[in-house]
Amino acid sequence: MNKVGYVTRFGECLEGDSLDRLAELKDGSVNLVMTSPPFALLRQKSYGNLEQTEYVDWLIKFAKLVYAKLSDDGSFVLDLGGAYNRGEPTYCLYQFRVLIRFCDEVGFRLAQPFYWHNPSALPSPIEWVNKRKLRAKNSVNTVWWFSKTSHPKANVTKVLAPYSNRMKQLIANPDDFVKEEGVARPSGHVMGKASWTKNNGGAIPPNLLQFANSESNSQYLRLCKELKMKGHPARFPSLLPEFFIKFLTEEGDLVVDIFGGSNTTGWCAETLQRRWKSFEIDREYVATSTFRFLSDSKGAKSAFDAIMAGKYITLSADTLPL
Repeated sequence: MNKVGYVTRFGECLEGDSLDRLAELKDGSVNLVMTSPPFALLRQKSYGNLEQTEYVDWLIKFAKLVYAKLSDDGSFVLDLGGAYNRGEPTYCLYQFRVLIRFCDEVGFRLAQPFYWHNPSALPSPIEWVNKRKLRAKNSVNTVWWFSKTSHPKANVTKVLAPYSNRMKQLIANPDDFVKEEGVARPSGHVMGKASWTKNNGGAIPPNLLQFANSESNSQYLRLCKELKMKGHPARFPSLLPEFFIKFLTEEGDLVVDIFGGSNTTGWCAETLQRRWKSFEIDREYVATSTFRFLSDSKGAKSAFDAIMAGKYITLSADTLPL
């Protein structure tokens, strides 16, 4: 396929159907696929999406190719939002059908389920939440962490969470908290100063990730507004791919996003010095995603126009975040 898109210091973003672009990659060459596909919503969106009845069959085509391209210790992280069944306040099971079929038919293992809570989510679905007041708002996405084997590459010490103030006090003054050595708690854990007061640099994060998706003044949106271009309407926050890139890869590894959108994943990989590839079927979204890497509106407009004209361009190193 001809290349339309752009290349940076560590990666490239290409226009094209991911089924075709994935086929171009060497088997076993990818360390992490991190993506958020169009969700199986009842209402059609501008970025393209299938209804629930067709969705799982469509997505499994990509999963089979991803499985072949992943290294044996690689991971496939899939962010999926929830949806309701047509005409009634009951929850659709498509996320769970994806999970089961990926494992049963493709051969993936569920390394661990994660859940992303967006505290800034607007009340939805409107009919059942706002109008009839029958349901709570949806604010949690499932994030399935798939792997090819039972031991994918992972290091949770790279994504430690800040200690709470109480934990900091415990580390600084253990005698105020641990009065007796070797006392078993109701859970069966045995309290001991050595195990409870060691400073590990942070706390092990939970599998419930809380990142607000309330981007309003980013460089990407600023340039979209200045140049009167449409921004991608379904962006996930950069902290989500950043977490998994740090957790599941090392510098120099290859990260791929098969539904690139505004290329949040590629930008995060670039800043973390991972090699990356991003595939997006809509040329305009490919073109506007350069705004994540270019701060000058004149340069951004030039890059946009070149890509819309079908060119493959290089973003110079002095414009990049590293």
